[in-house]
Parts: sequence; C-alpha cells; structure tokens
Amino acid sequence: MLPVLALTLEAPAAQALQLAPIQACSPLNERQVEGWFDLWNDALASGDPAQVAQLYDRHALLLPTLSAQLRDTPEAITAYFATFLARHPSGTVTHRQIELGCNLAVDEGTYRFALHDPEAQVDARYTFVYGRREGEWRILHHHSSLVPS
Repeated sequence: MLPVLALTLEAPAAQALQLAPIQACSPLNERQVEGWFDLWNDALASGDPAQVAQLYDRHALLLPTLSAQLRDTPEAITAYFATFLARHPSGTVTHRQIELGCNLAVDEGTYRFALHDPEAQVDARYTFVYGRREGEWRILHHHSSLVPS
C-alpha cells in the first residue's frame, strides 16, 4: 500500500494556486473566423504595424513567414510588421479549415501574398489560433511558413 501524502500550503502559496475566474463560453462561428482574417488583412493594408500588432494578445506567439526569429512580445510583433508592411502585402486565403471551440477558434490552411517593392508573390501555410481573453477575442498564435517548392 502506498503512503498518503498530506500537503499543507501557507497562505501566499495557496493564493498563487487559485484559478482564474471561468469565462462564459462565447464561441465564434465560421463566418466570424473568416472575418478575423479579413480584419487582419485590412490592418496590413493600413500600413500601420501598430494596428496589426493590436490584434494579437499580449502573450501571443508569432512565427512569421519572412523571418527566422520568433516574436513573443508586442514590441517584437510590431517590429516584424514594420518590416513586412514595407513590402505592401495583400493576402488571399487559397485553402482553409476552421475548427471551433468554446472560447477558441483555429483557422489553418494556405494563403498567397502579393508583395510590392519589389514585386513578388509568396505562397505560405498558416495557422491562426484565436482566443477570447478578458472578454475580447485576440490572436493567440500565428504560424506562417513558405510553401516548399
């Protein structure tokens, strides 16, 4: 028979283990998830990296298409988009799968970017994970990688 372990926590440790309040389930539908890509693409068209970065959660992770550096702070995400937006990108989804959850949605597939200055077309695979935190939907994770030739 295994011994039973008793654990007594001091007040600060017990408080640290308290869970965050449970949020009510507020799912998105497929059209709303598609709308998030449109919102993100419109933010790209604005040319303002801060406008794009504000769509990401403050703890988001961006694994960008045209940079090997992962971006995990608002400042790093903004810096990536400052460089990317200089190419005046415009994205189009070419294939998509959407998975819906309670306060989470995943949009994954492929997209094509028309880039300008210099002119180019980039095909990439993507995953956006959207989550509802503190009553607002944000991008929690965004992974984009070039489609191998």
